[in-house]
Amino acid sequence: MDIKSFVLEKAKEAREGARLIAKVSAEQKNAALVKMAEALKKNTKKLQAENKKDIIAAQKKGLTKAMIDRLTLTTQRIGDMAKGLVEIAALPDPSGEITRMWKRPNGMMVGKMRVPIGVIGIIYESRPNVTADATGLCLKAGNAVILRGGSEALNSNLAIVRILRSVAKTEGIHEGAITFINIPDREAVMEMLKLEGTIDLIIPRGGEGLIRTVTENSRIPVLKHYKGVCHVFVDRDADMQMAEDICFNAKVQRPGTCNAMETMLVDQKIAKNFLPSMIKRFKDAGVLLKGCPVTRKIDKSLEAVKENDYHAEYLDKILNVRTVKDMDDAMEHIAVYGSAHSDAIVTKDHEKAMRFLREVDSSAVFVNASTRLNDGFQFGLGAEMGISTDKIHARGPMGLEELTCLKFIVLGSGQLRV
Repeated sequence: MDIKSFVLEKAKEAREGARLIAKVSAEQKNAALVKMAEALKKNTKKLQAENKKDIIAAQKKGLTKAMIDRLTLTTQRIGDMAKGLVEIAALPDPSGEITRMWKRPNGMMVGKMRVPIGVIGIIYESRPNVTADATGLCLKAGNAVILRGGSEALNSNLAIVRILRSVAKTEGIHEGAITFINIPDREAVMEMLKLEGTIDLIIPRGGEGLIRTVTENSRIPVLKHYKGVCHVFVDRDADMQMAEDICFNAKVQRPGTCNAMETMLVDQKIAKNFLPSMIKRFKDAGVLLKGCPVTRKIDKSLEAVKENDYHAEYLDKILNVRTVKDMDDAMEHIAVYGSAHSDAIVTKDHEKAMRFLREVDSSAVFVNASTRLNDGFQFGLGAEMGISTDKIHARGPMGLEELTCLKFIVLGSGQLRV
C-alpha cells in the first residue's frame, strides 16, 4: 500500500472511531482513561527501553540538548502522563453541555450545546508525552485522534499507542479513536493535510519550521503557535526577592520549553540594585547573558544583544536582558518582539498589574508568577493539547472545552415561520 492510501485508510478508521466514541458515556470514557494511566505506569520499564532506542538514535544524529530533553521519558514524566489521564478522567465531560438557553417571543427555546469536533490530527515533534496527553483529552471530549509523531520518537510513540489502544479495546472503545501514523516520511504529513472532510482540525506541536509547513500546506483548519518568545518585566515596585525567584524559574527551570523566558525587562529605577545579584545567579546556573547598552554599563561582562536576538526563541540557557524606562516601555517592547505566548510582570502596584493584564495581548499574562506556569496541567485542565496563540476558537492552553465546538439547539412546541 502506498503512503497516500495508507494515510487515507488510517483517517477513515479514525472517522469511524469518532462516530462511535461520540456515543460513549462519560463513565465509560473515565474508566478507560484511569486504566490507561495504570497501564502506562505498569509498563514504565518497557516504555523506557523503547525510549532509549530513540535517545541513542537522536544522539547519533546530533540533535540538540533541548530536543533530546523533550524526547526523554523519565520515570517522573511517565508518572505525569498517567497523572494527567487520571485528572482528565476526573474533569466534567464537556460533550453535551448546554451552555446557554433563551426564550424567543414565539415561545421556542434556543440554546447552544457543546459537541465533539470529530477527528483531530496532531502533528508533533520529540515529546512522546504528547501521545498520551492528546489521546486523553480527545477521548474525554468525544473525539478521535490521529497521531503523527516525529521520526525521532517513533519507538516511544508506538509503545505508548499500543498500550492505549489495548486498553481502549478492552474497555469497549473503538480502536480507531486512537490512530497512529507510523510512517516517518514527510509525505505522510502532506497527505494528512489534504484530508479535508475526513479530518476536522489539525494541531501542530513543535518548532516554528514544522508549524509553518503545516499551516502553508493544510486544507484543514489549523490551531497553532509559531514561537514562544516570552518576557518577564521587573517593575520598580516589585518585591526584589520575588522578582529574582520568578525570573530564575522562568529561564532556568526548564529552558527548552515554549513558555520559558527569553528576554528579561528591568525598570531602570531599580536596575542597579536588582541586576548584580540576578546576573550572578544566572551565571552560576550556566546561563549565557546578552545585555542592552544600559545593562552592559552595569555589568560589562555581558555580551552585546543584537536586534535579531529579541526575536529569538533560544530554548536554551541563553537570555536577553534589557533595561527599560518604565512599564510602558516594557509593554512596547513586548508588542514589538513578543510572540503573544506568555508574558509576566512582577510588581506590588495593583493598578500597574491590572493595566499589564489588560494591555499585553498574549495567550496568557501573569502577575507575580513565572511564565513556566502557562500549561494546561498547571491551570487545572488535566493536560493540554498545546498552547494556541491564535485568536479564533481557542487561545492559550487547549483543554477539554477547546476540543469541542458549539451547535445551536431549538426546543419548540409546533412553531412555524410566518
